[in-house]
Amino acid sequence: MSNISRFTSKAVSLAKNAVGGRVEAAAPEGGGSFADYAAVSLHCLRIYLAKPYHEALDLLSEMPQILAEIGLEAGDLPHHSTLVKAFDRLEMKIWRVPLRLLAQLHDTADHAAMDTTIFDRETASKHYCRRTNYRVQTLKATALGDTKTQAVLDVHCTTEKRHDTQIGWQLARRNTGEIASLAADKGYDCMRLRDKSREEGVRPLIKYREFRPIDCAHNARIDGSLYGQKALSETVFSTIKRTLGQSVRARAWYREFREIVLMCAVYNIKRGVKQ
Repeated sequence: MSNISRFTSKAVSLAKNAVGGRVEAAAPEGGGSFADYAAVSLHCLRIYLAKPYHEALDLLSEMPQILAEIGLEAGDLPHHSTLVKAFDRLEMKIWRVPLRLLAQLHDTADHAAMDTTIFDRETASKHYCRRTNYRVQTLKATALGDTKTQAVLDVHCTTEKRHDTQIGWQLARRNTGEIASLAADKGYDCMRLRDKSREEGVRPLIKYREFRPIDCAHNARIDGSLYGQKALSETVFSTIKRTLGQSVRARAWYREFREIVLMCAVYNIKRGVKQ
């Protein structure tokens, strides 16, 4: 079985769980709408192929075995505008389910690392920018990654200028039951983040910005081997950008957030099927 076939099989299984496990035909005979799990699966394949909507559908039309995994035939493929509407209709919680389920399926460690990167929002025409007041050209993504498997456990997206410490606590709070220690660089240096993490039973491995001798002493006591694994979170973003793209194709901010979450889910599936 090829990598894309194994990927599709796993994506379809996760998509069915994400929409509630409803048993329905992917493309009902005699009209009607496509099943939600089919739309989620097609979006996963679009990200996997790293192609725009219409190009991804053209490629899939020549892959009958892959479409059969979803329950579709070449003649059943929807118009690309139908996929766009499905991406707009399905809520963020639907797209987060595959990411969370995949994190649970990996043999993760108790140690996690946090890092931030920037994704480009593709350059739009000047007419579009004026009409929609489209000014922000980058998207900030913060990922919480497992250091053992390099799987993405959770991700946060924003177009605002929020400090890393605020985002860091939001991510850590959502995953306190799954991690025992958290490594992050000096950009997350905040006593409030450290104190709240300890209250939730998470050991913070966050270096202090060295303004006083006591800051150097605190840094010297940090477990170097665990803290050094922080670099693995940077590897995760590097792999995602290299294989799935450095920019998002959507225009609306909420679709862009969903696309980042979906990219992380696709990255996790790809790692899972290679193991």
